[in-house]
Amino acid sequence: MVPTLFHLGDVAVPTHDVFVVLGVTAALAVFGWSIRSRAGHDLRLWQIAAGALLVGAVFARISTSWRYLAATPDASLTGLWFYGGKSVLGGLAGAYLGVHLTKRLIGHRERTGDVFAPAVALGLAIGRIGCFLTEPLGRPTSLPWGLTPDPAVAATIPGCTTCTLGVPLHPSFLYEIVFHLVAFVVLVRYGPRLRAPGETFTLYLLAYGLLRFGVEFTRDSTVMAAGLTGSQLFLLATLPLLLSHVVRQLRRGAYGSAAPSPSPADSTPPPSA
Repeated sequence: MVPTLFHLGDVAVPTHDVFVVLGVTAALAVFGWSIRSRAGHDLRLWQIAAGALLVGAVFARISTSWRYLAATPDASLTGLWFYGGKSVLGGLAGAYLGVHLTKRLIGHRERTGDVFAPAVALGLAIGRIGCFLTEPLGRPTSLPWGLTPDPAVAATIPGCTTCTLGVPLHPSFLYEIVFHLVAFVVLVRYGPRLRAPGETFTLYLLAYGLLRFGVEFTRDSTVMAAGLTGSQLFLLATLPLLLSHVVRQLRRGAYGSAAPSPSPADSTPPPSA
């Protein structure tokens, strides 16, 4: 049974989908603000955002398609789209690819990571609330912030093998929500100070990847190989690429503070004698 937030007449509105829509809406609002404050109203950036959303949505679905295909003897494309599940990591990888494909198609050469990073952080923070309310919490924990689901609530969470144990569980999605909210504040406040354009998104992805790798140990996720989940195996393949890029940029001094723009008073030539 899919957890429902409310009904519109006879139509049940899924809780998770509501927060996905709210997250995308907030992300687009922040993206528009970033364009106005940094990018000088370049309307091509909206085309790039559309490409990121489209390819990201497709990758979010197909990255977990193996689960649906393995469990469904009469699989179909319709079933794959609606019941195949979604992956945040797959969606981020697809969005990253969508940005580069769209930029190539429209001939946009400037780096765009600085306008995407705060929007993605806030969008994921809100979207993950839907995951927290509808998906399994995590593994048992003795930490003071562990949550013990009410039996009535536990019955509404599909596939939660730990929810009925009556013991405190890791609020794994809350860890991510807090991270994304903090990242949003940091990106808005300090992102514009970086010397190299576009690097804020790379740093954000690296930080999230490292956090997500650790958070996976608190989840009741299926172990794929070597004691690691599918998400962790994906991160083992991708994090070194991000890390090597960041190391190269550090050697170039790309992460120093940008020089402040001169004020009008500073740019006025001194009066002649």
